[in-house]
Amino acid sequence: MTVTGEGDTIEAVRRRVHDSFARQGLMAHLGAHIVDVAPGLVTIRMPFREELTQQHGYFHAGGTSAIADSAGGYAGLTMFPADSSVLTVEFKINLIAPAEGDALEAVGRVIKSGRTLTICQLDVYGIKGETRTHVAVGQQTLICLAGRPDRPAAAAS
Repeated sequence: MTVTGEGDTIEAVRRRVHDSFARQGLMAHLGAHIVDVAPGLVTIRMPFREELTQQHGYFHAGGTSAIADSAGGYAGLTMFPADSSVLTVEFKINLIAPAEGDALEAVGRVIKSGRTLTICQLDVYGIKGETRTHVAVGQQTLICLAGRPDRPAAAAS
């Protein structure tokens, strides 16, 4: 299946997204991982840990926002040429319910993919057993850095 104008297969796009995600120190620190990658859609899950909470015991908005931003960014990257990378230009998030559960799941969905700017919808859900509660909604603008792939993984010292 061809995904981008550059002829990437979905397998190549998934590999590029997973490789880039693996270089994100914050996502590793949060314990977040990618659940799904599809053209224009990425889902990231962050399991509950006490260290990720605020004073009321809910997930902190910082963690909620971070996984939402990354899910949208990687959704955008699935639509970009293979030799490019992605940066967030701006995003806004509304916290619409207390973020609680066994995990949070952020879904980034491309609304409009342009040559330079891409717009994404961000949704975050609290997962408790089989129950999904919509806890945050947002919108994001990304910039495609054409001809500027991610920096390579740091060399071991």
